[in-house]
Amino acid sequence: MGKVIESTIPDITTTPIDVSIDEYLRKRLMPVEGAIPHLPGIEMCGNSIPAGKVGGDLFEYINFQQRYNIDARIERAHRLSKKYLEPLPEGARPQNGVDVHVQWLESRPGYDPADAAQYRRAKSSEQLRIAEGLQDLHTTAGVLLVDAQGHGVIAAKIASTVHDTFHTAMLSELDCNGKTTPDMFERINLRLARSVTARNALCRSMENSPREIATMVYGEIRPDGLFRFVNFGHPPPLVFSAEYGRFMEIRKCCMVQFPALGLEIPEDHPDRSRYISIQLRKSQMNASDLAEITLMGRGDILFLYTDGVYDGSDERDRQEIERIIDVHKQESAKEICNAILERAVRNDEHLRQIGESDRIDDKTVFIIKSK
Repeated sequence: MGKVIESTIPDITTTPIDVSIDEYLRKRLMPVEGAIPHLPGIEMCGNSIPAGKVGGDLFEYINFQQRYNIDARIERAHRLSKKYLEPLPEGARPQNGVDVHVQWLESRPGYDPADAAQYRRAKSSEQLRIAEGLQDLHTTAGVLLVDAQGHGVIAAKIASTVHDTFHTAMLSELDCNGKTTPDMFERINLRLARSVTARNALCRSMENSPREIATMVYGEIRPDGLFRFVNFGHPPPLVFSAEYGRFMEIRKCCMVQFPALGLEIPEDHPDRSRYISIQLRKSQMNASDLAEITLMGRGDILFLYTDGVYDGSDERDRQEIERIIDVHKQESAKEICNAILERAVRNDEHLRQIGESDRIDDKTVFIIKSK
């Protein structure tokens, strides 16, 4: 008989799970420093402090090269581009979706073999486009910020819903397009919309029916300093000029903003009648609805935040944060981030002292710095 090797794998049926739901959600909504993407000429860092044990703020680095096997995806796209051109041998079973569609074409009246060949060429070309999009991800990093209404377990659950929907949609985007497109964000927006059926099942009145409210900003940064993003009800990003020592005014045409997630369903969406839409939008998003900011000079800083740090409107707060960034602008993105959060924590302590603890909110800061 061979030697018996004792298993070191823990028995999951008996291993106790001693993590509270608060701790689980808090850890789930916080990235680790090891996930920070490294792009030439770009430095980034973020941090978040919940108002309680757990909060409704979520931020995440989207490190494409770490999270996805980009090279393997490119190889698959090139392989499929060749495979899609190959006619299916007579009597053989379909090998892929293109074969299935060609079989359907063959079953239609008036079938012309040229139609199948044309379709195969089109799908082959599509895979080449996907491969090109994937190639760009080698020099692209993403950042996701979500601020769910309120704070506590319910808010964390809402933020977690956005997180899960985002990553599911991202997998589909990379498979179908090789990059993020406006369609992805329409899906996330729809996920938080209020269903007519669910409203009727849960509550009798519109006023009492639950709605999951969250703002979101997602953007992608390139080594040349171009930050392209979509904004659903979130306070707008601010750009600090290292040369002038202040926040720069950004043209409104560069700052496209939609209402918070789920509040606005476009009229041309096929499921429009199945959801409650508070705002009116004629059509679904397209590429022109994505906003762009470019960090022009060395040391310029892109400042992203949630309203527990700055609500985007108070001029005194804006000037104080501007001063903090100016003082620390020669330091790392992490040190700038921490300095701003320290100021927010001091403000929380002041609110406690004056008996206004209910105004304390989750706090998140994200810094992108051009080196």
